[in-house]
Amino acid sequence: MNIMTLDIGGTAIKSGIFCDGSLMDVQEIPTEAKKGGGHVIDLAVRIIRRYSACHDFEGIGISTAGQVDSVTGQIIYANDNIPGYTGMKIKSIIENEFGKPAAVLNDVNAAAMGEARFGAGRDEKDFICLTYGTGVGGAIFTGGELYPGSSFSAGEFGAVVVHPEDRDPKRDIFSGCYEQYASVTALVRSVKKHHEDITDGRAVFSRLYDPGVRACVDGWIKEIVYGLTSLIHIFNPSCVILGGGVMEQEYVLNEVRKLLGVHLMESFRGIQVRRTVLGNRAGMAGAAAYLIENVME
Repeated sequence: MNIMTLDIGGTAIKSGIFCDGSLMDVQEIPTEAKKGGGHVIDLAVRIIRRYSACHDFEGIGISTAGQVDSVTGQIIYANDNIPGYTGMKIKSIIENEFGKPAAVLNDVNAAAMGEARFGAGRDEKDFICLTYGTGVGGAIFTGGELYPGSSFSAGEFGAVVVHPEDRDPKRDIFSGCYEQYASVTALVRSVKKHHEDITDGRAVFSRLYDPGVRACVDGWIKEIVYGLTSLIHIFNPSCVILGGGVMEQEYVLNEVRKLLGVHLMESFRGIQVRRTVLGNRAGMAGAAAYLIENVME
């Protein structure tokens, strides 16, 4: 069974054909997100139309930024990274345009679905997945199934309050929250106070030999662990899967594992801490799998 699949991010739209657990003809083009939600969906339609000229496919799975009602395929909420995206009825638009079944899933949920079926969570029934980048995203699997929450927004781990002393929701709803301290954005902000020439995560880790940079990284890893400690004690998963390019750094993953051994209650210390396996293709694989399991069956 061939499935057309897309992963719509704020920077790029990745696309490909999913068949029997594999992706082929994978392409990527800039989203041009600042042009707005209408432009982004028009671009998605053009991409699908281009594939349809070369491939037969039976359905369309879409992973996207934003909070998504996975039943109706509508964007519940999206921030200003894609203006006018909130309220977009993506599933209806795509099905009306192509006459094929479609499924739309939040990007982190789609990535977790991909890891659950084909990657690091393949043998796990209960796990949580977190991605660290501009912010912190999350997803929950329980009993082998994605847990959406009562309004399809479960797993907003970046919004967990970890520093109440910094909380000021009238100024910023994310003030004092996990992603303000554990995201790569937070790491770069911390390092930049001492090294103005460092502007991204890759540059941070190229300078890990610098004692000042190492101190900032170690402080940031502690923030990651503080949040994970609470989440692990709440959900009691068998596995935590960590994603985002920064988790490719062996130093980060090793330190997270080591510190969790200190902070977790003894009865929780058997938990497996893994990095994602599928990388930036997890969302496409997960969206396709979700379509097959929940829409086409």
